[in-house]
Amino acid sequence: MKPARTVTHIEVPYTWSNVINGEWVAELLQARLDEWCPKLFGYHMLKLGGLSAELTSSHCNIQHQICVDKFSPQRTIVANALELPFIEKSFDACLLMHQLDYAADPHGLLREIDRVMVDDGYLVLSGNNPLSLLGLRGLLPWNRRQAPWTGKMYLPFRINDWLRLLNYEVVYQETFAIVPATRHLACAAWLEHVLSEPLSAVGSLYFIVARKRTCPLKLIKPTWKLRRQLAPLRINCRTQAEKTCTKTSSRS
Repeated sequence: MKPARTVTHIEVPYTWSNVINGEWVAELLQARLDEWCPKLFGYHMLKLGGLSAELTSSHCNIQHQICVDKFSPQRTIVANALELPFIEKSFDACLLMHQLDYAADPHGLLREIDRVMVDDGYLVLSGNNPLSLLGLRGLLPWNRRQAPWTGKMYLPFRINDWLRLLNYEVVYQETFAIVPATRHLACAAWLEHVLSEPLSAVGSLYFIVARKRTCPLKLIKPTWKLRRQLAPLRINCRTQAEKTCTKTSSRS
């Protein structure tokens, strides 16, 4: 398995129009995001990347939403994703749509998100599955210079391992888009419905919802106990009659 971290420069797309069939991918992700947005609660939401910023989250109960990117026109803060200008435990939810594929250090990106995430916060992320028709198209030489094949695709179970190391619980996971986007939308939808059950593992896209689980640590203080020395107790059990006899004998 190749290491996730790389030193080569990866151009990150900041809009879905820069990705092949990006509008089709955005529609599929938007449908699943609309289902999960009402389940997210809190005060602050973080959207990392221009692809996350273009997905609407108006149905979400979190009103204050911040979009972080360098080139997206919908950004609110210009910053590096690996060095977020926020204090620890600032956000209740985070959207990470197709950002791990283009990250030079995906482990560092997840650790930085974990730093600004509150306990029991939600992390919603997506990406491309390399074991799919979309991933196999990346083997063609004329596709390697176009997104999404310019990035590195990771298997969903590998993403799950990274999340478990950070104490995240995967509460929902789905792999879909088995049939690539075609002009015949009706035929593609029918094939997707038929093949969704037996071939769900080879879907082109994955959608994961994870929740941060932090077990509170209770300090166990040492209990100091004084050891008592075992010594016989001298108890005066003499009766009044014995005292009288003792006095009489002493007088005589």
